[in-house]
Amino acid sequence: MGTIDVDSVPFDGYESLIEADTRQEILSVAQSLKGLRVVHANATPTGGGVAEILRSLVPMMRGLGIDASWWALEADDGFFTVTKRLHNGLQGKGTSLCRKDIECYWLHNERAASAIETAFGFADILVAHDPQVMAVPAFLRDGTRSVWHCHIDLTAPAKDVQARLLPLTQYYARCLVSMPEYAAVGLPPERTVAFPPAIDPFTAKNRHLPLSEARARLAALGIDCQRPLVTQVSRFDPWKDPWGVVDAYRLAKRRVPDLQLALVGALTAKDDPEGGEVWRSVRSYASDEPDIHIYHQPEVGGDETTVNAFQTASNVVVQKSVREGFGLTVTEAMWKGKPVVGGDCGGIRLQIEDGVNGYLVNNAVECAERIVDLLDDPQRARAMGAAARESVRRRFLMPRLLLDYLRLFQQIVHGQLCQPERCRDSEAKALAAMLAVLPDSEAAEHGQRTPRSRGKVRRSKRAPARVA
Repeated sequence: MGTIDVDSVPFDGYESLIEADTRQEILSVAQSLKGLRVVHANATPTGGGVAEILRSLVPMMRGLGIDASWWALEADDGFFTVTKRLHNGLQGKGTSLCRKDIECYWLHNERAASAIETAFGFADILVAHDPQVMAVPAFLRDGTRSVWHCHIDLTAPAKDVQARLLPLTQYYARCLVSMPEYAAVGLPPERTVAFPPAIDPFTAKNRHLPLSEARARLAALGIDCQRPLVTQVSRFDPWKDPWGVVDAYRLAKRRVPDLQLALVGALTAKDDPEGGEVWRSVRSYASDEPDIHIYHQPEVGGDETTVNAFQTASNVVVQKSVREGFGLTVTEAMWKGKPVVGGDCGGIRLQIEDGVNGYLVNNAVECAERIVDLLDDPQRARAMGAAARESVRRRFLMPRLLLDYLRLFQQIVHGQLCQPERCRDSEAKALAAMLAVLPDSEAAEHGQRTPRSRGKVRRSKRAPARVA
């Protein structure tokens, strides 16, 4: 994809959502950073929470005088297959990677670094989002300070993937995670900070949508708006447990015979090659039951307003994840005044206060019980939904994320956070660490001496920046 074109957005449109002292701090810190060159790099311009965040955050930074840009990776399907394994490994799933996979990862990051420097020249700060572009700073020139923003649940990473990736943190002035609990073993504690993501209340997905319009959109898609509806909006991903949602729906339907289920997801993210397979599996699992509606974008028009309509018009919103870095779909539904029934994990646990603004569940039986509880007591559901919206207003809207980033940039620029020193052969050492968990026989097959034999790792053609 390369450079993503975005406009600047005036900050004054957000001022009604924040307190006066927060507004003043944002303006003051932004003034001290005016002209700072910041590049955000990620895997894809569409699909998934990171792309949605950057589509709002970068224009807001530009509107405040920060020279902010957005660059998305250009890569083939083979690379994204590798990085999906890395993603799953960081969230705890065992995986296997061969030397060819690692070379593919390293080569694409090398090319990405070259493309970023060609597009933007020297950047004061690079923010690399998630593992897909984590190795990019290894190839950047001296002087660019880097931040790794990991949006993944790191509570229990697979040890082999952890050993391959986390040595790359030596290239970063700061590592960002969504929760303190994600500061995994291997992240440098003195350079790791936690702040959660946020949503933009003015996007098509999150702005106010009249209930009548929401229902009209759903009716056009085959939903009977005179009957109760439970919805999960998320990518078709095993971590989101769509099969468990179907199980919970079937249990709840025994007590609420008119209940309908909508599973609404996207297959547009290039960095998620498993999506199509999961979607087909869930369709098969649903067994063509007439009250189970499964939609994927662009089947719903690729229109964020349609996603808004599902969250607005549903009686209950579910997010039954088993691992969740944060869960922006939870935030979106809460902002619309819905008490969410969410999996008791990761960032969902950060957002939902059980029994106050939603429910946390651990299995399909608990999920079904909470769905029925909310359907049976609409007054309580409305009270919990109001608490959910207020929680989002206070904690999870875009101005708060903007301020967190501005504070971090200020610390870096003013020398409170320095780029860590790198050894002279840091690239080789990082790659050696990534190769260290490969069997000796496999490394030998490729003419590669293993780290434990103290041989040198073959260097890339393009050397990274070095710091003495």
